[in-house]
Amino acid sequence: MRSFVNERASKLKPSGIRKFFDIVHERKNAISLGVGEPDFVTPWDIRDAGIRSVQKGRTQYTGNRGLPELREYISRYLKERFQAEYSPDRIIVTVGASEGIDLTLRAVCEEGDEILIPDPSYVSYEPCVKLNNAIPVCVRCKADNGFILTPESLEESITERTKALILAYPNNPTGGIMTKQQLEAIIPVIEKHDLLVISDEIYAELTYGQKHVSIASLPGMKERTVLINGFSKAFAMTGWRLGYLCCPPEIDEAVFKIHQYAIMCAPTMSQYAALYALKTGFEDNFSTVEEMHDEYNRRRRFIVSSFNQMGLTCFEPKGAFYVFPSVESTSLTGEEFATRLLQEKDVAVVPGSAFGECGTYHIRCSYATSMERIGIAMERTQAFLKDLKK
Repeated sequence: MRSFVNERASKLKPSGIRKFFDIVHERKNAISLGVGEPDFVTPWDIRDAGIRSVQKGRTQYTGNRGLPELREYISRYLKERFQAEYSPDRIIVTVGASEGIDLTLRAVCEEGDEILIPDPSYVSYEPCVKLNNAIPVCVRCKADNGFILTPESLEESITERTKALILAYPNNPTGGIMTKQQLEAIIPVIEKHDLLVISDEIYAELTYGQKHVSIASLPGMKERTVLINGFSKAFAMTGWRLGYLCCPPEIDEAVFKIHQYAIMCAPTMSQYAALYALKTGFEDNFSTVEEMHDEYNRRRRFIVSSFNQMGLTCFEPKGAFYVFPSVESTSLTGEEFATRLLQEKDVAVVPGSAFGECGTYHIRCSYATSMERIGIAMERTQAFLKDLKK
């Protein structure tokens, strides 16, 4: 019998994250520092808003773009929090930020187009590019300059086939961010080569020491930027699957048609919950978001200090909720280190190679779990390093 699976799908590699966490579920005492999901439960009043929408019978489709009032609040939120101005009719509510990424790539990619991706970065970018018959081109980012994109690294990676840049800051897995000055430095390269920017800003609320800057807020960039964000990380709403994207008019038209045919609309009850989250957020200055942010910051400082004290050099993340320590001093690759740490000490981390070649000698650890569990994981990791030296 012939294969009915297309070649692009059959050649995709399995997720470098999931294979480790299939094993974790079989180990009763394992502590996971792997999955990038807030350990906070969605605040009760937001959950209640979703429940009330169902009780009131709001179970039909919404318009394809999403609830008008929700889009109005998203527009206000982007302007007041990040100085990115988008009218509600240029916003599409999506099934998580992930749908926004997929929609955009499906709308813009032609066969043979090259899409620039920071290395290391989120595991889904490269396979999504390949599924759309385009070519992912990794742009090397280094720890010694904060894992940022530089004008030089961009220029070196661009060819006549380059169409777009995926800008992934605050970054998963490194926790790197890009300041206004660093973004301004790469804009001349973007404009010189007439590139589209696909800016994934899902961790925008989770920065430490300085506020997130959206490249769409900078002069001349809104017209060539697709801004993608959502409610999963900052509002602890991962399971609600709600995001949004904002596009220049020409791309918006194409993206909207794909969204209409593929999805119809995002879940109605999730939209009402998100609407409540933004409404109350403006009323109380996003105090719940700030409380979660402050707790992540406390954990961040602890885990960075712990790894450095162990002798595993750890870049201090300025955003998201991950650390990306180097394990090169152990003479193990990140894959070897993660495998043995799980087998010998029941601590699950993600090999850095899951996020790109630059992560070969790194591991990614999420601090979106309790301080107690992080403390135990650090003790076990310290014991593992001692065992390695015997």
